[in-house]
Amino acid sequence: MSGLTDIIFANTKNYSGEVDTRFHDLAEQFSRLQDGRTDFGGAALAVYFRGQKVIDIYTGKKSKSEQWDANTLSVCYSTGKGILATLAHILVSEGFLNYESKIAEFWPEFSQNGKSQITLRHILSHQSGLYDIRNITQSASEMADWEHMLTVVQQATPRFAVGQDIAYQALTFGWLVGGVLEKATGCSLTELMERYLVQPLQLDGAYFGVPGSELVRVARPLPKEKQQDVTTPSSTKIKKNKKSNFSDKLMQLSGQNPQDFVDAMVPHDMRNFSFFSDDGLQAIIPAANGAFTARSLAKVYAMLTNGGVWDDQEIIKPEVFSQLSKIQSIKRDRVMPIPMKWRLGYHRVITMGKRAKKGFGHIGYNGSGAWCDPQRELSFAYTHNFRIGSITGDYRLWGLSQETLRCADAVIKGHKGWF
Repeated sequence: MSGLTDIIFANTKNYSGEVDTRFHDLAEQFSRLQDGRTDFGGAALAVYFRGQKVIDIYTGKKSKSEQWDANTLSVCYSTGKGILATLAHILVSEGFLNYESKIAEFWPEFSQNGKSQITLRHILSHQSGLYDIRNITQSASEMADWEHMLTVVQQATPRFAVGQDIAYQALTFGWLVGGVLEKATGCSLTELMERYLVQPLQLDGAYFGVPGSELVRVARPLPKEKQQDVTTPSSTKIKKNKKSNFSDKLMQLSGQNPQDFVDAMVPHDMRNFSFFSDDGLQAIIPAANGAFTARSLAKVYAMLTNGGVWDDQEIIKPEVFSQLSKIQSIKRDRVMPIPMKWRLGYHRVITMGKRAKKGFGHIGYNGSGAWCDPQRELSFAYTHNFRIGSITGDYRLWGLSQETLRCADAVIKGHKGWF
């Protein structure tokens, strides 16, 4: 697309799937945002409202030769953190551990180098000081070895005293949370996902480590076209000794150090590792390579919207649910460029004006995202395979989130409104 005009005059019916008439405007907006770029990839959108699925649509290309379909899986980067956090809350409900549990109680080797007091709450809310991936590994390819990375994080030294600051654990979050869940239960993360999340909710696609038999379902980025000027984690390049630009200086003046972002987000030799290779997809890297259908993501958050209950099953106990969405700090952290209002594994809902005061979820580096708003009984998920990258999402995610809230408000309040 070349600009706003292309969106305004785009095809409003360029999608397949199911649409509740109350959310027809959202489906049209999805079509407008995707229509001009369906040759460069595909996307899916799913929404639940008042316990019912009201949007389940998709469009575009899954690969150069295949169209996106109802069963397509998409790599969602950090959107998967919200799913991993949800699994943690389920296991707290099951009594395996609690938010004040010290990680070292279940994982004695983790206590070395000043980590004996770190709790589950600290790692879920990014207050552990263990956000640095760049200086604890030699190569990005190490991330594909789950047991090796558990050893790496148990040997790591926090960058600040536990609970004394906040820094987004962009990549380390997966091994920290996933590791302690394994140690506390004696089961693998794959087994835990299947037993406590996939089966109870009957999810149709939710993986940390895609099974070989399911690789055919995964949407891959299409070959880069010359007219596209984009950056993804696999193509990020860090220049040594580069001079600070104005943005870097401004970040420093605000109390942030650009190097913290690099240390949290960019392992060495990232250009030679791809989350989209068969090896990358089958590896267990929960903070970055979770593969989901949009409707699986939306269904998980629909359960959260309903207070942890689904199909008369109590997935998360009320006393646990009351804690998981509470804001842990309003302080701007060391890595993210905007305030995130971190909860226990989730952050605030980012839109273009509408507010979801009690809402929470997680976005991914590629602009995917999933969230819920318990006050509106609403959940949302957007996935795609376009070659874009933004740590705070992009205008499509924000716009679709905004229109989802507006459509719900039209039903609840009788008018959509902008704010």
